[in-house]
Amino acid sequence: MEGWHKISSSLSNINFSQAGSKISKGFNSSVQATKERLGQVAPDEITELPQEYKDLEARVDALRAAHLTFLKITKVYESETYDYPTQIQESLSELSSSLSYNITSFAANNLKGTNLPVPTSPSAPPPPQHKTLPHALLRSAVTASNAIQATVGGGEDRLGKALALYAGGYERVAMARLEQDAAVQDNFLHPWQTTLNTSIAVAMKARQAVRVSRLELDAAKQTLKNAGPAKQEHARLEVENAEDDLVQKTEVAITLMKTVLENPEPIKNLNELAKAQLLFFSTAAEALSTIQGEIEELSVAAEGEYRCVVKVGVAG
Repeated sequence: MEGWHKISSSLSNINFSQAGSKISKGFNSSVQATKERLGQVAPDEITELPQEYKDLEARVDALRAAHLTFLKITKVYESETYDYPTQIQESLSELSSSLSYNITSFAANNLKGTNLPVPTSPSAPPPPQHKTLPHALLRSAVTASNAIQATVGGGEDRLGKALALYAGGYERVAMARLEQDAAVQDNFLHPWQTTLNTSIAVAMKARQAVRVSRLELDAAKQTLKNAGPAKQEHARLEVENAEDDLVQKTEVAITLMKTVLENPEPIKNLNELAKAQLLFFSTAAEALSTIQGEIEELSVAAEGEYRCVVKVGVAG
């Protein structure tokens, strides 16, 4: 019985007349939108929105498109592998190494006290490797240099030395690359996406509210046009209320769209992107400029020595 009283109390608080009016407006708006889409409404029967509103609408559309277009490309900075070669092969190799470590570690911990041979416990898991092009160049240069210098007389080999110099320079480049990506994510990508998802999205919702309000007004006008004498007054009041609602929602949308368009954040974010890229490229240029001079000296010396050997061979 108590439950029934609660239900009765809840039902008594519902304004069925107001709810019915909202449902009716929604239905009439949907019918109006369908008629307009099918070309069944004359252009002069569609309420014209202010020119200022339409101009702002076009500018916000362009701003939103600019954010989405640029974001499609710059989102690569969220993943450090965007310029990394052969990442699939190395990922498989790393997975194999990690799996081998886990199996060996598990066996070492669980076979103690049994008659089975206990494998040597691995000292540490394989260190993760950064997957960027600079890191790949760094690792390959180190490997190549070590291979040459490990041979008899390799310690004096000029190519081995040049590769070691190259690796040293690219260590700085690789570090700068990680710092660039972190700066781009924090100072460009996140705020750029925030602008898209907040202020621009709010303006778009306000525009949708204007569209719905305009459809309700035009639907109310159609109802007034077709209303009989007994319903004329009510239909006229509905049109007046719909006009007031459209004016209010249009003013709100205009204010929000102006706020979005005047927001300096996108330009500030773009400046942060350019700053991060400039710092990376200037660091890379400085590092490579330093090692390039030394590599060139080795190159000139090797070429001079080679020419001497050729001359001696020809003379002999």
